[in-house]
Amino acid sequence: MSKIVFFSIHAYGHTNPTLPVVKELISRGHKVWYYSFNEFKEKIENTGAKFIECDKYLPPLSDKDAKKIGKDFTLLVNMSVDTAINMEKDNIGKQLQEFNPDCIVSDSVCTWGKLFAKKLDIPYVCSTTTFAFNQHTAKLMKQGFSEIFYMFTGMSKMIKKLQELKPLGYNVDKLQEIFANDNDTNTIVYTSKEFQPMADTFSDKYAFIGTSIFEPTEHLQKGNQKIVYISLGTVLNDNIAFYKECILALKNSNLRVIMSVGQDTDISKLGDIPQDFIIKNRVNQIDVLEIADCFITHSGFNSVSESLYYGVPMILYPQHSEELAVTNRVIELGAGIKLKRDNANSIHDDVMKILDNSSYKESAEKIAQSLKKSGGAKSGADFIELVINR
Repeated sequence: MSKIVFFSIHAYGHTNPTLPVVKELISRGHKVWYYSFNEFKEKIENTGAKFIECDKYLPPLSDKDAKKIGKDFTLLVNMSVDTAINMEKDNIGKQLQEFNPDCIVSDSVCTWGKLFAKKLDIPYVCSTTTFAFNQHTAKLMKQGFSEIFYMFTGMSKMIKKLQELKPLGYNVDKLQEIFANDNDTNTIVYTSKEFQPMADTFSDKYAFIGTSIFEPTEHLQKGNQKIVYISLGTVLNDNIAFYKECILALKNSNLRVIMSVGQDTDISKLGDIPQDFIIKNRVNQIDVLEIADCFITHSGFNSVSESLYYGVPMILYPQHSEELAVTNRVIELGAGIKLKRDNANSIHDDVMKILDNSSYKESAEKIAQSLKKSGGAKSGADFIELVINR
């Protein structure tokens, strides 16, 4: 039996893919601690892992900053350093030393997990819930003006912020040391080599395990109508205007529409709900995708992976550069189209284009085969065991 520690950030798309891997490790007799946030406590404990709450370590963020954090790298660095310092002050490092794990698995953005592994000299595995990036694939990230502006204006502040780690024993001089991997970093990537761009540029230290998901909890009845699923994810989803356009676009199309609009969206503001629409603040996405024929998505990596796993073609509505990179890859492989405009006419036309052209479905199913044959959670657990036993 080995002892394994997981770290992740406060995000569903970064947490959910790790949970089947955790459950698989525990089923093999390993002991797992998971440092995460109260929103995910029940999910983590359901795997059999020990949950350690991290909410109190996050620095406070305004609503404005919370919405910027995916685009403002300076803000991300500040948050990461402050979180690591807060955890260190609360003796999490000492707690880890006493547990004496054989391996730390930390999300690629969860830098405090990587910092602990580096300081305590514990074998480290990076958990990457996006495409793997190196010098070859970095050009896929076509950053918007605001992202470039934040990076350029904040560089000196970021370097200065890193210096706050040194008195605590973290010898970090460059951003790349905690925010980038090289070909010697053990890395789990939750996709297949076929979906990963330029997969042949990565070493065998990268394990492309496919989509890591739990099976549907409830097998929904499909019926005779085609099903369109709409979701903008769990972060930037409070978009009443867009949801209204979707209703206007599809209300007389003889389609069954399922919309997940997010916890903070007031459904009553959407007006009259057509008979063929089901609109909820949250749904079990896996259950819905098992029966869906088309998915209108923000292009979050986790959502796209789950859609492709079930062979569901997509209409892609990216909100930032990472989602645009995913969008472009889906389009390149023929499994979806980018939404032309976020108005009713365009939404209707794009949905009909997906449903009327079987090539999109065929391409999505081809990718699904590659994701499934990659092994999922079992391959992830195999790789972690391999790292421990080296």
